[in-house]
Amino acid sequence: MRRVRILAWFLFLCCTASGFADNPKSSGSASPISKQTRMDLIRAFNFELVYIRTAFPMGKKGLVLKDGSLSPSGEELRQLIALWGPAVKAGDQARITNIIIKSNSIHFEINGGPQKKQKWYQHISVSAGGGETPIAPTDQNANPRGSYVDLIFDKYVPDLTPQQLKDALRPVFDFNAKTALEAYLETVPPKVKAAIEKHQVLVGMNREMVIYAKGRAPKKIREKDGDLEYEDWIYGEPPEDVYFVRLVGDEVVRIETMKVNGERIIRADKEIELEPGTSVAKGSQQPEVKPSSAPSLRRPGEEAPTTPPRGSPSSAPLPMPPPSFSPGQNFSMPAAG
Repeated sequence: MRRVRILAWFLFLCCTASGFADNPKSSGSASPISKQTRMDLIRAFNFELVYIRTAFPMGKKGLVLKDGSLSPSGEELRQLIALWGPAVKAGDQARITNIIIKSNSIHFEINGGPQKKQKWYQHISVSAGGGETPIAPTDQNANPRGSYVDLIFDKYVPDLTPQQLKDALRPVFDFNAKTALEAYLETVPPKVKAAIEKHQVLVGMNREMVIYAKGRAPKKIREKDGDLEYEDWIYGEPPEDVYFVRLVGDEVVRIETMKVNGERIIRADKEIELEPGTSVAKGSQQPEVKPSSAPSLRRPGEEAPTTPPRGSPSSAPLPMPPPSFSPGQNFSMPAAG
């Protein structure tokens, strides 16, 4: 009986070790990365072109990927992108420009990374006439536009195959997509994906989705309705159907279609609900946008005028001034038509 228990325990340990070896994310999985594998991975991935599956912020802070989860994400990531701007967005093509394999992580830089680097010859200067002149021109004001992602492991970087590393990087990089559209469609909800494939626009889409669905608008009209500013993107020309896509901020709030036969179709009810923070409007009605601190030409301490703004319903039209003419000037009324 004791032998049976020992044998069962031995088989359990063997199966567990085999499972860890198949899953590089597991603690204690496989063996630490070898020198040869390290060289092979750097050679295989350095300067590789990839499509992006999530937005990367510019600035010194990039992304961290561990066990398939990204950080920062959600609202924190949106705030970083709003503050520093995006280095790349979902569907963009980027190049892996540097790989650094550390003890328990692999550092991937894209499009030059977040910090400006100089070539070795840019550090050389020639002294003449009491001054120094670099032999290669440098632009000190040029801002780096790249970013990075750190792939984190539990204890150490395991001995990975290139395909295993591609699978681990799938939340951020797409190595299999052939076009930017293919890569972008994998990042949107199914309903949005189906609409883009049919070149249709839905109320609730953002600007990027509209561009992937219909292309860049040949004509754009920016208007203002009270405090609400909006843009109309116009697609098509008669004798074809004409589409007016209205955007407030980053969201489509209204779609008007003018058919060839004169029929007019208007859609204003929200048809998709994006992740909170992605869209501007929160309902089917157009939101009223009021900036918290609108720009003003008044000096500090100067009070706002009490006269209602021109064109408002409460303002009465001012009386027309009487005509002025000098004595002796001939003045004749125009003949009635």
